[in-house]
Parts: sequence; C-alpha cells; structure tokens
Amino acid sequence: MKVGILAPGRVELADRPEPPLGPGELVVELAACGVCGTDLEKLRGNYASAGILGHEPVGRVRSAGPGAPEALAPGTRVFVHHHVPCYACAVCRRGDLTFCPEYSRSNLDPGGFAERFRVSADHLRKGAVLPLADAVSWEVGTLLEPAGCALTAIRAVGLPAGGSLFLLGLGPVGLLYARLARSLGAGWIGGAELSPLRRAAAERGGIDAVVDPRDPEEVRRAVARATGGAGVDRVVVATGAPAAVELGTELARRGGTLNLFGLPESGSQLRMDLQKLYLRGLRVIPTYATTERDVADLHALLASRRLVLEDLVSHRLPLDRIDEAFALAARPAEALKVVVTGPAFGGERPGAGPRPVGPSNAR
Repeated sequence: MKVGILAPGRVELADRPEPPLGPGELVVELAACGVCGTDLEKLRGNYASAGILGHEPVGRVRSAGPGAPEALAPGTRVFVHHHVPCYACAVCRRGDLTFCPEYSRSNLDPGGFAERFRVSADHLRKGAVLPLADAVSWEVGTLLEPAGCALTAIRAVGLPAGGSLFLLGLGPVGLLYARLARSLGAGWIGGAELSPLRRAAAERGGIDAVVDPRDPEEVRRAVARATGGAGVDRVVVATGAPAAVELGTELARRGGTLNLFGLPESGSQLRMDLQKLYLRGLRVIPTYATTERDVADLHALLASRRLVLEDLVSHRLPLDRIDEAFALAARPAEALKVVVTGPAFGGERPGAGPRPVGPSNAR
C-alpha cells in the first residue's frame, strides 16, 4: 500500500506492507487527512517529535480484530485520534492529559497519510476512535483534531461569557479557534493575519476586526477601540514568532491571559521586560494538542450545526499528489486548509454535508 513519508526536503510516497491486525485492533481505510502546520514543521526539521506524518485522519473501518467494539464494525465512518495519554501518571491525574509523557509516544501505524492504517487496542480502550455523524462530511471530519486543539486551549485558559479575544495569526487553526470561540459565546473577537485570503475567511466567519500585523500600531488601535483602551481578556498567539508573543502581552488587559497556541521555532527566545508581566498580572499559558473528550464535544457541535466549518477546506488532493498538497499548504496566500484524500473518500454517504471546492481540487 502507499504511505506518505518524510524524505530529505520533501514528502514522498513509499510502498509499505499492509498493517497487521491484532486482537482488539482496527484497520481503517483512509478517506481524508488534513495537512497540519506541525506536519509542515516536521518537513522543515523544526519539530522535536517522531517523524510520523498525518494526525487528522478520517476513514472507514476496513477490518476489526477479535474483541474490537461492535459499534466499530467494518464499514463504519470514523475519526481516529493519533495520540492517547496513559491516564495513570501524575501528569494525567492532575488533568494535564496532553502533557503526559506517553501521549506523544503513541501513534497510528504507519500514520494518517496511508491508504490503510492500524489503530491499536490501547487507542480503542481510551476512546480514540469516534464514529462520525452523517452530518459531518469527510472534509469537516479532518478538522476535528485541530478544532479540538482549540477547544482544549479555550478550556485551559477560560473564556469569560461575552469576553473579548484577539488572535495573532489566522491560519487554519487560528480560524478554527475564532469560530469556536464565537460559538461558545465570546463577545468581541479580533485578529491579525498577513494573508488576504485568510483575512477574508476570518471576516466571513464573523470576526469583528481583522488587521494586517505588519502595522503593529493598527493592531494596538483596533484593540484599544474595541476595549476602551483596557485590552482584551484573552490573547491567542497562533503563530510561533517571538515578536507576536511580545505584541500579545501589550494587547491583554490587566489580569488577562496570553495563550501560546502556535509552535515556536526550535531555539527561539523571548526578550521582554518581565516586570511588566508581573505588575500587570498577566498569565501566560501554553496549550498543546487535544483530548478524546474534547474531540467528542467538538463533534457534537459540528453534528448539531452549532459550529460550521465547511468553507475552511479550500483544497483536496489525492494521496498520490501528497507532495503538491504539502507545497500548497505552505503557501498561505493561496490556501486555507488542504486535505489529502484516500481510497475511502468516494464512499461518503449521501447527505454528509457540502464539499467545498478549491482551484486545485482533485479526487
């Protein structure tokens, strides 16, 4: 079977044996998998983790081993979470599940960009496989994991009812964060983004003010106008640039919170006056990844149409064009969310929701 793997400076297809199926396990046939920013960082060599690509997959159960749940019989449409915590260590007992030492060690075999992948019995026991509602299309299903990351972040930093929020970076995950925050009752939402395409998507999604971050003074003015000069309740840094973190500390109100949501460059450093953080009582909270519970809650929002994300998938390309998909995802002027499709994509049930169309779409 075909699998997308890292090669020097590129992503390429390789032939791999069919994944073995053990007791309590599943083999899932890929329908679609989103190209995430962390996949791009792995390609650039900027992510200190296993080099497995693809962690936003949806597909159809192809085979189930003895003891697998009956609800996950062959043919079932599913989302599969790539990492699971141990639920037993001190970190998990404190509720910091995504920082569990075992979390990033677990994974799909051989990864989400594979025609078929194996889901371990441990994943199944811990609720990592979620049947998809008919109302959730394959494309929207690929957004469950990144949108789940936003929900995990919002729950970690707290969002006051009717509170104000500003996002520095409106890439796919920043856009997801903004729309989710709106659906959960945020009041004023602003954002800064370089790409005109992504700024338009933000405005389409109901963000109140969208500005170009190349003019930091305009960013400051937008926040001051909206908050009477007080600053916003929550600032979300959905980029890894240290300058964005520094700017974010200026935008938060006294006693506000800065959410470090984007992956910083390895070795990057923050240079700022820490006394200002201290005297203004700012909280700085990094958040990473998501949990099975948060993905399930996010799925309920999508199935009920309280959250609508279809238009954020701008392109879909088949697995044999994965190198093109990665190149396109790295060009923010041209793409929002790029999805790679697999053999199960054509088997979507009627009524599973609209399919967005982009200029480079292919099945």
